[in-house]
Amino acid sequence: CIKTSKYNIITFLPVNLFEQFQEVANTYFLFLLILQLIPQISSLSWFTTIVPLVLVLTITAVKDATDDYRQCCRLLPNSTVLSLCSLRQEQWMNVRVGDIIKLENNQFVAADLLLLSSSEPHGLCYIETAELDGETNMKVRQAIPVTSELGDTSKLARFDGEVICEPPNNKLDKFGGMLYWKENKYPLSNQNMLLRGCVLRNTEWCFGLVIFAGPDTKLMQNSGRTKFKRTSIDRLMNTLVLWIFGFLVCMGVILAIGNAIWEHEVGVCFQIYLPWDEGVHSAFFSGFLSFWSYIIILNTVVPISLYVSVEVIRLGHSYFINWDKKMYCAKRRTPAEARTTTLNEELGQVEYIFSDKTGTLTQNIMVFSKCSVNGHSYGECRAPGPEPVDFSFNPLADPRFQFWDPSLLEAVNLGDPHVHEFFRLLSLCHTVMSEEKSEGELYYKAQSPDEGALVTAARNFGFVFRSRTPKTITVHELGRAITYQLLAILDFNNIRKRMSVIVRSPEGKIRLYCKGADTILLERLHPINQDLTNVTTDHLNEYAGEGLRTLVLAYKDLEESYYEDWSERLHRAGSAPEAREDYLARLYDEVEHDMMLLGATAIEDKLQQGVPETIAILTLANIKIWVLTGDKQETAVNIGYSCKMLTDDMTEVFVVTGHTPGRDLGVPHWTGHRAQLWAMLPIVPLLSLQAHALEADMEVEFLETACACKAVICCRVTPLQKAQVVELVKKYKKAVTLAIGDGANDVSMIKTAHIGVGISGQEGIQAVLASDYSFSQFKFLQRLLLVHGRWSYLRMCKFLCYFFYKNFAFTMVHFWFGFFCGFSAQTVYDQYFITLYNIVYTSLPVLAMGVFDQDVPEQRSMEYPKLYEPGQLNLLFNKREFFICIAQGIYTSVLMFFIPYGVFADATRDDGAQLADYQSFAVTVATSLVIVVSVQIGLDTGFWTAINHFFIWGSLTAYFAILFAMHSDGLFQMFPNQFRFVGNAQNTLAQPTVWLTIALTTVVCIMPVVAFRFLKLDLKPELSDTVRECGLGSEYGIPTPDGMRFRGSLTLSPGDVPRCKRKEPKTSFFL
Repeated sequence: CIKTSKYNIITFLPVNLFEQFQEVANTYFLFLLILQLIPQISSLSWFTTIVPLVLVLTITAVKDATDDYRQCCRLLPNSTVLSLCSLRQEQWMNVRVGDIIKLENNQFVAADLLLLSSSEPHGLCYIETAELDGETNMKVRQAIPVTSELGDTSKLARFDGEVICEPPNNKLDKFGGMLYWKENKYPLSNQNMLLRGCVLRNTEWCFGLVIFAGPDTKLMQNSGRTKFKRTSIDRLMNTLVLWIFGFLVCMGVILAIGNAIWEHEVGVCFQIYLPWDEGVHSAFFSGFLSFWSYIIILNTVVPISLYVSVEVIRLGHSYFINWDKKMYCAKRRTPAEARTTTLNEELGQVEYIFSDKTGTLTQNIMVFSKCSVNGHSYGECRAPGPEPVDFSFNPLADPRFQFWDPSLLEAVNLGDPHVHEFFRLLSLCHTVMSEEKSEGELYYKAQSPDEGALVTAARNFGFVFRSRTPKTITVHELGRAITYQLLAILDFNNIRKRMSVIVRSPEGKIRLYCKGADTILLERLHPINQDLTNVTTDHLNEYAGEGLRTLVLAYKDLEESYYEDWSERLHRAGSAPEAREDYLARLYDEVEHDMMLLGATAIEDKLQQGVPETIAILTLANIKIWVLTGDKQETAVNIGYSCKMLTDDMTEVFVVTGHTPGRDLGVPHWTGHRAQLWAMLPIVPLLSLQAHALEADMEVEFLETACACKAVICCRVTPLQKAQVVELVKKYKKAVTLAIGDGANDVSMIKTAHIGVGISGQEGIQAVLASDYSFSQFKFLQRLLLVHGRWSYLRMCKFLCYFFYKNFAFTMVHFWFGFFCGFSAQTVYDQYFITLYNIVYTSLPVLAMGVFDQDVPEQRSMEYPKLYEPGQLNLLFNKREFFICIAQGIYTSVLMFFIPYGVFADATRDDGAQLADYQSFAVTVATSLVIVVSVQIGLDTGFWTAINHFFIWGSLTAYFAILFAMHSDGLFQMFPNQFRFVGNAQNTLAQPTVWLTIALTTVVCIMPVVAFRFLKLDLKPELSDTVRECGLGSEYGIPTPDGMRFRGSLTLSPGDVPRCKRKEPKTSFFL
């Protein structure tokens, strides 16, 4: 059976803990906890580690349990299984291979079934495959004729056939097998299969034989684990944590050596009244134990709360994306969705975008625009003030269809045989399903928008496709119903790039109709078509230059004797136990030769709203956009101009030859970064050329050529080649890549890129299911990157810088104190303060900054795309910034320890008593630390909200409340062994000297930071500083026109380059 849950009640705790302790950080803190249980080396109570560790494990466990519950709580329906001439209800988990299942209308298919019979004639049934490929249009499946009559349970109970088929695999569109029954064998294909996840539609009932069940079904074979993606900050953070751990070991070694020396030189003099612990017999062994003690004490330089805080911040950023109303498409009722929480900050570092064209840049709503028939081009409107063609003569016409050239309708009315044959082909050569909801109201369900547009065009011009059965197609030709016998369908696929049908007319004539890509069909025409081919090719180039999608149409008459022989060979090939696909491909190729050219179609797929503006703004943000499409070069060029990827100032055109494999791509030499280059690799032969360009010995030269260009458009690429191009850039450029697409052919590219974005469009939801982020329109990519991505990167960088700073400032005080306490591993702070510092006193303010902070408002982020550049250059958090934060933390810890130490050396209380006791010193240092880090986060916060105020002031309030509570008489009465220093906090903080010491420490720690930032803002401001100052001027009514110069040297204009300029070649590259 299939288990969609990972845990159950018994296994949850052990399995989840085992998984969590796969994380190095959790294992590290478990190791520390074990060390703290050893009395000889632990100077801290065990709860200082176990409390934060349990908190982290609990939060993660609750999250995992919630996610798992959502997976397992979906109730699955029962299936009706045939057993001993009767039907019984069974749960899906009990369905076995060989069972016969009865399905009723609107039921899910429980396993991969061989369709045996149905309520529809000829054993047909209709299914919806949205769970498999996202397509909501119905598809037809048919039982093999020999089993289609097994419609009642008594006949099915006597069915004793044997099926031999392929092993379980993940190929949704292919199935090969053989049914052996009644001493005969019958070939089985994907058209006879109902796959798990499909839904039965418009069919009262059907019976199916279980072929694959449970994890062997094709749906489950496709549900393998997606490759886990990590951000560059994650990888850097792991490296830095290892460095910090190395630094921790070094500090432990230094203090351990100090302890051994002190015990040997000084401690030996105190053995009488301060003997070594039991088991310690030498200064060296004392130093060894001291090393582990200091590892425990100083472990907070590797904070366990870091990882949980990062996940909380990322979760908040994901919710902001999901809740963004400006990325909501009201027309489709589709919001933006962050399908992962691990890549948000990577959205602020993208350098390369790889985009599909159809459905991603365009709407994928196809409109029949122009056509070429027998050398005549139709679709150009020559009359002034054009009106759409009047199709009122046709009661079955689609009222939404519009065409602007009346001459094509005139040719139909005049009986032009070529035009009639043209539309006859369009009405016959397809896989569209027709549904008549009411008299004369036809509704077509097509597997692709292109196919639906072509059949609709034929419908309006009088060739109306009405219905189909497995063996016939009925068409109303100019009002006359004609039924054609359907002899064979030669399916379309990405390798053939064409589709054919063979039909027999009522007069008995057998004819093959074919439509497909021009690169495939033109070479399969009869030589007699040469003149017509030249004219049609000119029309194709003209259509492609306008950005239209083109197909070539052809036909071929077949002799009866040839067809009978070919059909027999086709049947034998379909029954072949091995290499069936190869045999069928050869037979298809044989019959699809020497065809007669009919013409070509041109379909318009308009750009989505906002695409040119989005591409222009992303280009200003130094993001390189590559379009990877399977269309013709001319179509891609036109789309490039429409999208404003290409501009008129790109005038000099160079062509990369590369017809044959070799090391030289033929790139001409050019000098100067403003040289114009269109690198156009030839289109034919496609696969041979791409293979050579992407081979190991040429891929570097290919990449260098492409990266020297400003715009790159790759034409005629396959889905695999899209992924190869993305992988090539990832491999050599070490840049963050983003792939965006809307169809199943984009899945490999989406999974290969660092970030995958799916467009929920007309081609199903496979791209969305494989993506990390999804929305409905390409224009939302601008907001996703420039607003959410940039903010996420900024917030995460500021969070990490502050987090490492505050923990080093906190921990290094112990290191300095070690030199004044005989290296005895004594802590400065109270153990409760150590426990609560990272989880109560400083956790919420930094989380608020990491979730809500902004440097400039969202509209400014869109207006000034150059603000995006620091993320691409990784300026805000890198090794240099890390060491700066560490240095600031160490500087703060030095002042935090030595200023109170110096003051307390000679300070007295109001009553003249000595102030310098251990507990008063600890309270003073801890209070100084909390105030300093709170002031620091106030300086770091660029966007104040009520939540920031509440968390910062609330944390300070919580600190003092807990501090006074722990030194209160009430807790002492309840726990006298734990809270022995009654009134210490109150007495210490009542001394003016203590508050002056805290104030002095705070000023000395913070003033250098304030001075540095002030000077930097005044002398060398960043673009964000200038944009923010401009915004403040506008807010207070100060005139700040574009181009106004502020203090310093930076002039602000929309699109200006900040201090880190990079040269941009004005070049385009076509593949």
